[in-house]
Amino acid sequence: MKRSERLVDMTKYLMERPHTLISLPFFAQRYGAAKSSISEDLAILKHTLAGNQDGILETVAGAAGGVRYIPYLGKEHAENYLEDLAVRVQDPKRILPGNFVYLSDILGNPQDLRQIGKLIATRYAYAKVDTVMTIETKGIALAQAVARYLNVPFVTARKRSKVTEGATVSVNYISSSLDRVSKMELPTRALPKGSNVLIVDDFMKGGGTLTGMQELVHEFEGSITGICVLCEADFDKEKLVSDYLSLIKIDQINQQEKVISSKPGNFLTETDFSRF
Repeated sequence: MKRSERLVDMTKYLMERPHTLISLPFFAQRYGAAKSSISEDLAILKHTLAGNQDGILETVAGAAGGVRYIPYLGKEHAENYLEDLAVRVQDPKRILPGNFVYLSDILGNPQDLRQIGKLIATRYAYAKVDTVMTIETKGIALAQAVARYLNVPFVTARKRSKVTEGATVSVNYISSSLDRVSKMELPTRALPKGSNVLIVDDFMKGGGTLTGMQELVHEFEGSITGICVLCEADFDKEKLVSDYLSLIKIDQINQQEKVISSKPGNFLTETDFSRF
């Protein structure tokens, strides 16, 4: 196999298995090449990824060592994408009753999900995350995108249990959007006890749903690694959560004048992009 062919296949193999340590002897056997040639190939790949700010290739020395691909987006790419996303969110056609914002087109776009998933995975690339959690239904695609780049499972809390999921654990929480007590449930088999959980959601007004997911994690004796939302409404109500990240911050929604004002949230300032 030519070096160019090896590089293509090696890149594909690593990117399909993020955060997975692959030994050099495995690649040497896969391509019928010397370890020195594989090391040179990996050096080329590492340099290219760093130059494009599109991922980190880490090498681990020793007998049990190898190489792993860390999905990671550079600051310039992150800023450009979030600026563009903030402009798209300002489309007045997105305004929904109750000061909500239509985001289904973004959450249904594979390219947006790829970028958003990689962005959030960048922030938590070196954090301890065992599981990504969200609540049905719009957050499911978002959680799946993040879990794919962190290479961990994701779980979905439901508002109503399903017989196909067996026994569940439920908690009551204050739904800030509806101003009433609601319930969410998670199957007992879905989340191992003591898991480190990253909570993600599509839209936050008061944060009541996020507090419900926090309570669920605590019921499973787990820890909260972080909380990240796609959009937050920063004008409506006092937040029930304080330690969270948002990709987009919506400062104003005026239904009468059909105006939405938005900008990148605190994600950029709270994320370390200095690994390149």
